[in-house]
Amino acid sequence: MSKEVCGEISLFRSLIENRRFMLILSCSSFCTSPWKDFIFIHEGVPHLCRFDDITLRILESVLVCKDVKLLLQITSTLKNFMRYESLQVLREITALRSVDDNLNIVEFLVRIFALIGDDESCLALRYEALLMRERKAPSDQRLRVSCVEWFAFAEHSFQNGFCSIARMACEKALLCFDTNSITFDSETGHHFNYLIEKIEELKDSAAMTSSSHSVQAKTAQYLKIKPVETNSDQTFPLIEVKGSASDMFREGIKRRHLRQLHDARGRYRPSE
Repeated sequence: MSKEVCGEISLFRSLIENRRFMLILSCSSFCTSPWKDFIFIHEGVPHLCRFDDITLRILESVLVCKDVKLLLQITSTLKNFMRYESLQVLREITALRSVDDNLNIVEFLVRIFALIGDDESCLALRYEALLMRERKAPSDQRLRVSCVEWFAFAEHSFQNGFCSIARMACEKALLCFDTNSITFDSETGHHFNYLIEKIEELKDSAAMTSSSHSVQAKTAQYLKIKPVETNSDQTFPLIEVKGSASDMFREGIKRRHLRQLHDARGRYRPSE
């Protein structure tokens, strides 16, 4: 890796870390009034922890690389770094005064993960943002999540193999409707019943696919019992349930990877 690339990566990392540090400082109850006056401007957005296009442009310059092997190494490094940093940021932004600030920062993180090709983290953060809006919608109707948004998220989740998340998103989309109504939905340009039908079709497909994966995993587990019976006392570690929506989403990713491991062992088990 050239010195120039290393320097750009270091600059990007330092920008993210500095913005997170100032975010923590601005949200801290120990921050004195002079610090508050220095950090906050206008609507209370921290000046020094702004997540902006400058940082994104630096990231784009880092990712301009013709060497495929080097590019994979760079993106892997950035994925690991940003996954850690994004979790730290999510723990801090709840202390911000404005939900708009929270959503802007989450959107910034989504754009970073999109640039480095981390689809899993993109979906996890989009899910976090949708739930954040849903929680605040009763007091601010402009934050209401429409059925179209839930449906679009469900489709993207299903296409990326996260069937259980897709099914949950479909259920939330259906809650946006009065199922007894046949009035015209001006927002979507379709009749309620037509859109409900499309959502229910996706929900059923997600449920069937998820169930199929579960059966395949159990079959693979059964088929590999004998070849590994000497190690039958070994089990996979339990995944602790977290409160954050993004943590929940990542647990789903881990479970999917375990299912894929079971499938692979079932297909390529040693012959007796």
